[in-house]
Amino acid sequence: MNIEHLKLFVRLAATNNISAAGQELALSPAVASAHINKLEQGLKVRLVHRTTRKVSLTEEGLAFLPHAEEILAQVEAARASVGVGNSSPGGTLRVAAPASFGRMHLVPALKEFLSCYPDLKLDFRLSDTMVDLVEGGFDIAIRNAELSDSTLVARKLAADKRIVCASPDYLEKFGEPRTPDDLPNHQCIHLSGLESWLFAGTNGPLTIKTKACFRTDNGEAVRDAAAAGLGITIGSTWSLYQHLQRGKLVQILKEYPLLSDTAIWAVYPSSRLLAPKVRAFIDFFAERYGNIPYWDQ
Repeated sequence: MNIEHLKLFVRLAATNNISAAGQELALSPAVASAHINKLEQGLKVRLVHRTTRKVSLTEEGLAFLPHAEEILAQVEAARASVGVGNSSPGGTLRVAAPASFGRMHLVPALKEFLSCYPDLKLDFRLSDTMVDLVEGGFDIAIRNAELSDSTLVARKLAADKRIVCASPDYLEKFGEPRTPDDLPNHQCIHLSGLESWLFAGTNGPLTIKTKACFRTDNGEAVRDAAAAGLGITIGSTWSLYQHLQRGKLVQILKEYPLLSDTAIWAVYPSSRLLAPKVRAFIDFFAERYGNIPYWDQ
């Protein structure tokens, strides 16, 4: 059984795309397809369903996948035991990330990251639209949300602390709310999908339905509108920290923290065989952000 064929099969299972899996191993789509055919012929069983858009594993392919992963893991362990296979990760790493977070906290670190892994190339999609990793052929996604997709493996990179804030000009003109119950009497700014704000109240969770004078689907626009004095909003400290440091925004309602299960996550398709380039990316940024991210220090 050809080890390279097994590697291709495992990556195909993660991407559901023969071209993407082949590209990772420097194979053309035609050669990658031929390798899968040879693997199926050797096993005398069909491993994948092929359509014009994507491929998916057959029942036999799903049953074979953990065995293929185990074989490759044992091969890698054997190579490592004699000092083989320690070369730098290479190929193209496709990453999907929220636009604001990517621009502020991923892109500035890429020079250092690529200096550590000079054989890697990066292909970023920065969008606030949540993408399908498998359908889009992405290796990894950065998400700042509650996770619900059980088919993905996730590693927490940092906390996503959210606070209530406003500009000094707004507070001088309209006053500062003393409790969450005061918020309905204020102008507020909504990030789409966050119209109700959940606080830790003195008698338990407290949900406040606020009224928006401005609503948008872009977090930077929400932050900048608040800094311009348009109203009160909630935001992540990774987005707000520079405005807070400069005094353009002020945290309010500190005695009533927001309740949220969000964090900054790295997610990738489920597979026991994690591609070295994915592991390198995750480890680099997990260390960079640390236990207390620099934006919360």
